[in-house]
Amino acid sequence: MSETQTQPPSHGKTALKLVGVVVTMGALAWAAVPFYDWFCRVTGFGGTTNTAETGSDVILDRTIKIKFDASLERDMPWQFKPTVHEVEIRIGETGLAFYEAHNPTDVPVAGSASYNVAPFNAGGYFTKIDCFCFEEQVLMPGETVLMPVTFFVDPEIVDDAEAAANSHITLSYTFYEIDMPEPAETAAYLPAVDPVPQPQSYN
Repeated sequence: MSETQTQPPSHGKTALKLVGVVVTMGALAWAAVPFYDWFCRVTGFGGTTNTAETGSDVILDRTIKIKFDASLERDMPWQFKPTVHEVEIRIGETGLAFYEAHNPTDVPVAGSASYNVAPFNAGGYFTKIDCFCFEEQVLMPGETVLMPVTFFVDPEIVDDAEAAANSHITLSYTFYEIDMPEPAETAAYLPAVDPVPQPQSYN
């Protein structure tokens, strides 16, 4: 009777398996980013807002207060603040708010803003039509800009007992410094001659 000989493991096959695992994990991690972003936008998880191209077709008589907050990541040299800290609007009404950013340094500084809405359960009902979040912003030395945010609170919030109990919603932006764009691209950020739009007043 012949004896069965055990073959030594193939190092080549082991390496291929390891590469396959790494590639699979990388693909899953890459896919998880857009999936998580989609999940947050649909559910409002973590205070993520919804977005829309136009305002709401329904405006209720009920009002809600919108508070605005601004902060800077560590080492971000800008000055950053909302022009008003609170407004009261009707649910479904399109609101317009402005944030002011100033570069007090003697060099151009590039930045980008992330945002959050609190309470978290209101995130799915706070809908932004237009905003400056996640867009590259470059301020020249001494430059000050006003950045608009157009939004509304989805009337469906009144059908959510937990979210409807909120007396106010806080929209927070945090600016952090990013790498400067290429010199040719920086020219596009030179101050414009158009007049700065004025903040909207609420009665």
